Amino acid sequence: MYLAPALVVLAGLLVYPVYQLGLISLLEYTQAQVTGGEPTSFQGLANYAELFGDPEFWSVLLATVVFAAACVLGTMLVGCSLAVLLTRVRAVPRLTLMLAALGAWATPAITGSTVWVFLFDPDFGPVNRVLGLGDFAWTYGRYSAFALVFFEVVWCSFPLVMVTTYAGIRAVPGEVLEAAALDGASVWRTWRSVLAPMLRPILIVVTIQSIIWDFKVFTQIYVMTGGGGIAKQNLVLNVYAYQKAFASSQYSLGSAIGVVMLVILLGVTLLYLKLLRGKGEEL
Repeated sequence: MYLAPALVVLAGLLVYPVYQLGLISLLEYTQAQVTGGEPTSFQGLANYAELFGDPEFWSVLLATVVFAAACVLGTMLVGCSLAVLLTRVRAVPRLTLMLAALGAWATPAITGSTVWVFLFDPDFGPVNRVLGLGDFAWTYGRYSAFALVFFEVVWCSFPLVMVTTYAGIRAVPGEVLEAAALDGASVWRTWRSVLAPMLRPILIVVTIQSIIWDFKVFTQIYVMTGGGGIAKQNLVLNVYAYQKAFASSQYSLGSAIGVVMLVILLGVTLLYLKLLRGKGEEL
């Protein structure tokens, strides 16, 4: 009963929009239907058939999966490494790192993306000068543009992993870590054999959150590559859906892409949880 008000709010904010998304994906819904120039007609799965028959969709899907996987791995690696570092430095360096990380975390995605574009600008950015790259344009090449967005996504995402993991490490009994140190365990061995198993429930949560956030990344790609890069070479599913729905006024196709993304994310999350339950992990 205490959760009932929150569930009502969630239903209004999540369930109804998802219902509308699924409904529009089954209709013929373009600019003509929005303006009332033509009646809306039921198309069934025709939009999905058109979507799955488009080679560009599969190319964008593959790019999205690879890019999201790289971002998740990078975020977890940086976040967990810095969380361990926080436990091994003194109060002042720890406070400085925490404040710097929280500053990155609190920065809006569009602001952070704009700043990163300036930092790597071929004419005025300081990064190329420091690295001696001259007028190298990061956003012109497909892989260099994805790399640039990757760095920005990890930069704005690792603080959550770092803070959450650090809080979990602080909750680990000190005797356990002392025993590992007395046994001569290195930092890596202590993390792999002691901390990671004890922090598994926390790591599961932040991993799933990272998968969801990085799979549906939009702002960074749209701002830093100018809407998907030259000749659409840096498209991901969220930007692809935006272009279909708003740039091309094919709202039904854009909704179909949104439904596919929702199903993929639910499938990945459920599979991940099932595998962990199969290993006897407590969630």
